[in-house]
Amino acid sequence: MKQLDGRMPWSRVPILVACLVLPLCALAASTSNASSVPPGFTMSRTGSVHDFDYFVGGWNTHQRVMLKRGTPAAHWVDFSSTLCMQEYLGGMATVDEFYLPIDQAFGLTLRTFDPSTRQWSIYWVNSKTGQLGLPPVVGGFQGSRGEFYSSDTDNGRPIKVRFLWTLVDRDHAHWAQAFSYDNQTWQTNWTADFTRADTATVCDSGRPKKW
Repeated sequence: MKQLDGRMPWSRVPILVACLVLPLCALAASTSNASSVPPGFTMSRTGSVHDFDYFVGGWNTHQRVMLKRGTPAAHWVDFSSTLCMQEYLGGMATVDEFYLPIDQAFGLTLRTFDPSTRQWSIYWVNSKTGQLGLPPVVGGFQGSRGEFYSSDTDNGRPIKVRFLWTLVDRDHAHWAQAFSYDNQTWQTNWTADFTRADTATVCDSGRPKKW
C-alpha cells in the first residue's frame, strides 16, 4: 500500500482494513453501478397455455381504482362491473371484455401465449381510445399465483408494471395492478375481486350485458 507522506489518516484505517479482508469495495461499486429493479420484477416468468382456462365464462367483479397514481395521498373509487371471457386459437389467445356502468364504457383484455417462451403477453384496450396498450405485461402462473411484468411510462414517468393474479378457489379470484416509480417499491393502484356468475345471465354472445 502506497503512503503519500508516511502517514495514514486514522479515519480511513477501518475502511481500508475492511477492503483488504473482504471484497466490500468491489461489491459496493458493483452494487452502485447495477440498475435496480423493484422486488420480484423479472421478464422471464413462464406459465402454461392453460393458465387462463379457469376464467372462461361470466364474472361479477368489484373494482377499486386509485384516482391519482404516483402520489402519497391515496384516493380510491369503488364500483361493480361484469366481465365475460372467451378462448380462441385452441386456448392460445383469450379475450375478456368488461362493462363499467359508472362510466358507461367497456374495456377489453387480450392475452396471447407464446409456446416457444411459455409466456403470456397481456394487452389492454380502452373503448374510449381503441388503442392497444403497449408494451404488454409478460409472465405466467405457478400454481395459483400469476405474475406479469413490464417496463412502461405513466404520464411520461418511467415505471415498472406488475400484474398479480391469485386464484382463491374455483369461483373466486383476485387481481392487482401496481406501478413502481422509484425501482424500489410498488404502489398498488387498481384491484379487482372476481366471483363466478351465471354466464347466460351476465353475458350475451360472449359479451357483457349492459345494466
